[in-house]
Amino acid sequence: MSATDVLSGRVRRAITILGPAALVLVVVAPTARGDELPSHRVTYTVTADQPVQVDVYYRDVDPPTWADYSHNPYEFSPKDEASVGPGQSWVREVSLVNPDQWAMVAATIGSSPAGVTVRCELAVDGTLVATADGAHGALCSVRHW
Repeated sequence: MSATDVLSGRVRRAITILGPAALVLVVVAPTARGDELPSHRVTYTVTADQPVQVDVYYRDVDPPTWADYSHNPYEFSPKDEASVGPGQSWVREVSLVNPDQWAMVAATIGSSPAGVTVRCELAVDGTLVATADGAHGALCSVRHW
């Protein structure tokens, strides 16, 4: 008799003895830790070619659902204020389960001094996947928002 047959017999006996309650216990038993989805290391970097103050919004957690995110995107998008420039970058590393869906960093300048270019980079598990630059800010994301 195999281990599967023994287990099947025990489950049948439990259902017979305990009735439908045993079935509920089997169905709602918590999943093992090994069932969790693996997370990815996401690294956001913002810099500029001249010293400047920037507001940086970034995603640091996977929202549970799109509806949760769209109801209040700022709940899932912290804001940092940073000084960036040559040799001075803002860097943040986070863990996301689905970076293709949620990884995003946006940097903006309130009033842009002439000739300043802001740059962002987004790397997933050490691989650069998105870059952008602009005179008033930059948005890096795998997904097209």
